[in-house]
Amino acid sequence: MTNPGWGGGPGEGIPPQPRCVRHPDRPTGLSCTRCGRPACPECLRPASVGQHCVDCVAEDNRRTAQVRTVAGAPVRSGLPTPVVTYVLMAINVVVFLVTALQAQSVMDNGRGFVNPFTGAAVFDSALFGRWVLSPLDVANGDWMRILGSGFLHFGLLHLAVNMFALYILGRDTELVFGRSRYLCVYLISLLGGSASVMAFENGGFTAGASGAIFGIMGAQAVILLKLRRSPAPVVGVIAINVIISVTVPGISIFGHLGGLVAGAAAAAALLYAPQWLGAGQDREKAIRIGWIGLAVVALVTVGLIGLRAAQLRSEFGL
Repeated sequence: MTNPGWGGGPGEGIPPQPRCVRHPDRPTGLSCTRCGRPACPECLRPASVGQHCVDCVAEDNRRTAQVRTVAGAPVRSGLPTPVVTYVLMAINVVVFLVTALQAQSVMDNGRGFVNPFTGAAVFDSALFGRWVLSPLDVANGDWMRILGSGFLHFGLLHLAVNMFALYILGRDTELVFGRSRYLCVYLISLLGGSASVMAFENGGFTAGASGAIFGIMGAQAVILLKLRRSPAPVVGVIAINVIISVTVPGISIFGHLGGLVAGAAAAAALLYAPQWLGAGQDREKAIRIGWIGLAVVALVTVGLIGLRAAQLRSEFGL
């Protein structure tokens, strides 16, 4: 029977020789500088002072609090991959390819016409026709347009500009919020853009991820404020884009502004609501309040859409 860790067996006639506590068949002259137990080279890890056994390293990791971002998301080691941003970009590209194939045009995939007798719009792409945002159609029950329109784009240039902006802005925002919170902020921003279009643009058709991207810009400004850094660079970019939205024909300024307000509100719910409601240093309470705040912003946004749809049904007798 071998001795589990501290030397040779009794009656061997030789001085006990230390053996690795995890591998009793391996004699060793090394030991853990923390617990003092003998350990073989395979079971030791370099430490700031000496070397620690794998058991002490594991115990240390369990006791050490995980580093988190200002939004409470865990900080991942190495260079984390912004998975949600890439997935959102992929969905936008796939939807664009479907509409381009259906319309047989890359630059004019949203081509269509309005029937002068019925007033109904007919698009070359069936998917584009089902998802493009039209307030009156939403009021008539086509609720999918509220979300679906945020994944449509009028032509390749429209798609390229929005996906480049999402790539630049989305990656850092996702790392701060974490994947689930970031996805919620993105979708709430998209809903905010749709709600604003519903409220202020009764005619025409609206599509694009711009409202959600403006929401991400608003969220970044709130993040910088929370970190006590100047939001001037982000505010400057927002101002430039607002000017472009106002001066260039065919751009939905209300869709952009609605997304901006909704994204900033969602970020404030995550970053400031826990502080305002007295979460203090209680991380679990802060996370819970943040999620509740996100839900409140989402419900208010959806409620505004529903209220406007009811008003449109009453006005137009739908």
